[in-house]
Formats: sequence, C-alpha cells, structure tokens
Amino acid sequence: MLFVDFSSAFNTVIPDKLVLKLLEVGLPASLCHWIRDFLTNRPQVVRISGSTSSPLVLNTGTPQGCVLSPALFTLFTHDCVAIHPTNTVVKYADDTTVVGLISDNNETHYREEILQLTQWCSANNLVLNTGKTKEVIVDYRRSRRTDHTPLLIDGEVVERVDNIKFLGLHITSDLSWNTNTSHLVKKAQQRLFFLRKLRRAGLSSRLLVNFYRAMIESILCLNMTVWYGSCTALERKQLTRVVRTAQGIVGCPLPDLDSIYTDRVKKRAGSIAMDSSHPGHRLFVPLPSGKRYRNIRTTTNRLRNSF
Repeated sequence: MLFVDFSSAFNTVIPDKLVLKLLEVGLPASLCHWIRDFLTNRPQVVRISGSTSSPLVLNTGTPQGCVLSPALFTLFTHDCVAIHPTNTVVKYADDTTVVGLISDNNETHYREEILQLTQWCSANNLVLNTGKTKEVIVDYRRSRRTDHTPLLIDGEVVERVDNIKFLGLHITSDLSWNTNTSHLVKKAQQRLFFLRKLRRAGLSSRLLVNFYRAMIESILCLNMTVWYGSCTALERKQLTRVVRTAQGIVGCPLPDLDSIYTDRVKKRAGSIAMDSSHPGHRLFVPLPSGKRYRNIRTTTNRLRNSF
C-alpha cells in the first residue's frame, strides 16, 4: 500500500483544467463557468497587528477552509483510477492510497501503477511529496520476504514503514489494531481528567453524560465498524475500562461499546446491501424469502472478523 502525500494539494488546482473535467462528467456549463469565476481573480492580503500587505491576485488553487474545496478536488481527481485490475486507488479528498495485490512476487503491475500515478500528477499540476509519502507492505505468507526492492518516485526512495495513520486510524503491516487501540485509550483517558474536573465543579449528571458522549465516546467509537470486530479480548478490556471509569465519574449507566458496535454494524451492513456499487455488496445474498440474508461465507477468519 502506498499512502500518497501531495504538496499543497488544494493550492495547485488549475481552474481551467478543473472546468474541463466538470464538463466531462456532465455538469451544466453555467455551473462550470460560475466555478471558474469563483476560483479566478481572487485577491489575497495578509494582516498582522493592524498592518495589511498589498493585495495579491490568485488564479490557481481552491480556497483553504472553503466547503467547496474538498468536493472540487475530488472531482478534479476523479479520472485518477487504477490501470490494472489487481490494483485499487482509494481517494478521500486529498488523501490518496494505492493498494496493489502482488502474486508470485511479481510487482510489475504495482510499480506500473505508481509510475502511472506519477505521470498523472505531472499532467495535472499536482506535486507528489515523496518525503511524506509512505509505503506499507502487508505479507501473510509464512516465509516472508525482507528483500523487497525499494520503491522510487522521481528518483527518490519512498520510506517503508510498519505503521501509518490514515483517516484517523493507525494501520499496521500486520493489520492488527493494538497500536490503534492504544492511541484511542490514551486519548480518551486524557479526556477523563476534564470529566473529573467538571464533576468536582458540580455539573449535573445530564451535562456530564453529554460531555462524555461528545468528548470521550466519540473517540472510542471513531470508525469502530472497521476495527472493533477484530480487536483482541485484551484490547476490548482496555476500552471497556475507560467506559467503566467514566461511568463511575458520571454516576449513571453509559452505553457499552459492544451495543454501540452492533447497532453501527447493522446500519452499515444495511447500507452496503442496498448499494450495488460497494465492493462488499456481493457478500450479502438474500434468502428465498427475501426478508433475511444468508450468513456471509468466508474462507478465512480474517475476512469474517473484518466486519
């Protein structure tokens, strides 16, 4: 897996090239012209302690902090797709990951994919930050190779790591969740300090529960449908200990993580079953009655526990 980092991604979007891509996907010409007008001739100044710099007119990039910027960047990169069926390009705004399936030690398609991505970036005025781009190798073979050829981008070696943070999750080369769980527990325990302070200040249980749900439970449940089902018993015990500690501080029952996970998985499974474009849609096969689904058939425990 190659976790790509772009240098100032939003600042390098060329409005004219973006408009051409928007027209290709079928957006009305009037809307495309409005977007071009929105992105061009934008004055910018710097103000410090009452002093203002002379204005600078910008004709490249999308405004930082603008709600439209992530959507526009997503549309700008919509044509950045995999050229080989064994590879997948995962994109979320400016977070891009190339996932390649390598069989029989043949990395040709994977390396061709990286070369194609590099060429696509050059053609679209995007700059790859090789220093912040990382590679993670997931290898479940009993006889693991350690002599993987280094990956080069524009002559620079891409650093290979065993752990990386992606969209709030810590992903490791063995696809375990120990590192992710440890970070979540540590962060949640830090918030318990503030919960105790609020308790000593005399806040009501209702307000304490609201604080817990917003500041602590939200951390423990971040993307939990991805990782909670694969947690070990020890990791679940660590997470549960945080909830019980908070429950003792608040003074009333709090939702347990197992129940929250079950509810979220049911909702997630329902949305996947209704979305024929989702890669996991084929796993949900309805019974003849049409009211229930067959048990998901898997050949490995890893796949069964992944959802």
